[in-house]
Amino acid sequence: MSDLFVDIVTPNGHSYEQPTGLFINNEFVKGSKGETISSLDPATEIEIAAVQAARAEDVDRAVRAARTAFKASSWKKLSATERGRLLVRLSELIEQNKELFASIDAWDNGKTYDLAMEDDLPDAIGTFRYFGGWADKNFGQTIETSPEKFAYTLRQPYGVIGQIIPWNFPLAMAAWKLGPALACGNTVVIKAAEQTPLSILLLAKLIKEAGFPPGVVNIINGYGREAGAALTQHPLVDKLAFTGSTVTGAQIMKSAAPALKEVLLETGGKSPLIVFSDADLEQAVKWSHVGIMANQGQICTATSRIFVQRSIYDKFLALFKERVRTASIVGNQWEPTTFQGPQVTRAQYDRVLHYINLGKSEGATIETGGQAHPTADGKGFFVEPTTFTNVKPTMQIYRDEIFGPVGCILPFEEEEDAIEYANDTLYGLGAAVFTTNLRRGHRVAAEIEAGTVWLNSSQDSDHRIPFGGFKSSGVGRELGHAGLEAYTQIKAVHVNMGNDL
Repeated sequence: MSDLFVDIVTPNGHSYEQPTGLFINNEFVKGSKGETISSLDPATEIEIAAVQAARAEDVDRAVRAARTAFKASSWKKLSATERGRLLVRLSELIEQNKELFASIDAWDNGKTYDLAMEDDLPDAIGTFRYFGGWADKNFGQTIETSPEKFAYTLRQPYGVIGQIIPWNFPLAMAAWKLGPALACGNTVVIKAAEQTPLSILLLAKLIKEAGFPPGVVNIINGYGREAGAALTQHPLVDKLAFTGSTVTGAQIMKSAAPALKEVLLETGGKSPLIVFSDADLEQAVKWSHVGIMANQGQICTATSRIFVQRSIYDKFLALFKERVRTASIVGNQWEPTTFQGPQVTRAQYDRVLHYINLGKSEGATIETGGQAHPTADGKGFFVEPTTFTNVKPTMQIYRDEIFGPVGCILPFEEEEDAIEYANDTLYGLGAAVFTTNLRRGHRVAAEIEAGTVWLNSSQDSDHRIPFGGFKSSGVGRELGHAGLEAYTQIKAVHVNMGNDL
């Protein structure tokens, strides 16, 4: 067992024992082939740790453990209140180790330590605590039909849930998936992103410490083409939940189709941000910058298409460029002054630079950035925060999800134009509107085709509020009470109290 743990000291001084195995049936185990995946620090390109990679047979082992646990009395007959207490206990254990978790996600992902501490950890802790409180408040209805009959409904768990999470918010996305699924009485096999597997493996230790029975939560590492495909196609998985690209989401829907398996998908985005002439310009500039440059632009709802009313366009552009110059400080994830760390991997770094070069070749004008950010030793996946103007709707930088610190700023004339431009996309995940006219704000929010609309802010997220997309941005909702509904199915029971047919 000892070779499945490594002693690690993070760059900011946290010493801990990192699990590197697959977590199946409450134990860390080796993969069947003994293959590993290297997790790198994207700022230095140095390996942090190598974790076990799952193959199809390992996924089968995890799914069967989850199936056994779902049927076992230790979980099936556990009261909903006790399930809630386990989730709250897990939130407390995470909170006790929040500095360590923030350090791991900053190191493994490249996001700043401050962002991990201020955003990711409160989100993860709050989500587990929130769904822990909901666990024993999930109930059906009684329905009157006639004097001789009545009916009632039960909300029951699906069984084994297969979950796949992305690399941009490793711990928080694990909480979004695990919290409601476990609160409703399901068991889970969750696949970590191969780029950022470390924090969820540490979470596995706390899941066991919190008292979850064996097999209730199983965590696998592995590549999507092998472990992910095996999980989505497994006949004993009752429902699938995925966060990631639209292309992969479509493949998951296809794999679920033969068995009519339900899916919960949160996929890509190309979110608009609209600034009207009556907006508080200082606030609009601040939030527009956060909306596309935060977390290295690696946010599914990143407001990467910024539409500004023409009468204030020049002033907004000048202020935005100054904001990028003074606030978008690029550097390693540990410096308190750093706003933007490295992209998560070389592949993502290359993708972002490819789109920047596409924008140049298509004739757009670079207002900020436009190249890799140089470092003293030439290491790290750093990209300058890049802003384009003179962008046409036919350009790929306008239409494609880049998932990096690359935004477009375009003018518009009237409200109708802004709505038309905002909706001119395959995606519909998020949108932001800046105006001091309350009626206009609500009117435009109602017309934009997106699952979330922010008025006078961007990227707000709360575990109490449902989240999901329109169009090609997903199927179903996570978080809030809707997150519980996604992990239960309704059973109707008819009761005949007389003898009439």
